Amino acid sequence: MSVVALMWEARAVQDRGPELLEWARAQELAREPLHRETFRAAGDRVLVITWWNADEVAGDLPELPEPAADLITRPVHRWRFESLG
Repeated sequence: MSVVALMWEARAVQDRGPELLEWARAQELAREPLHRETFRAAGDRVLVITWWNADEVAGDLPELPEPAADLITRPVHRWRFESLG
């Protein structure tokens, strides 16, 4: 099985990290990933990683949307990685 990991990272406005974390956890995706983890880091940052079976998905994978502009300091960063085993 080939696996794709999608990473979504956002930085909250100062002292609003807990709010961004709560927002990210509440977001539902159009399909259920193999696995989903949510992380937080210094600087009010939140990271969500979802893992997908690349053999079962074609093209676009469901991703978390952009949070409200007044909640984040910059646009969300997104990365897509393919597992090499």
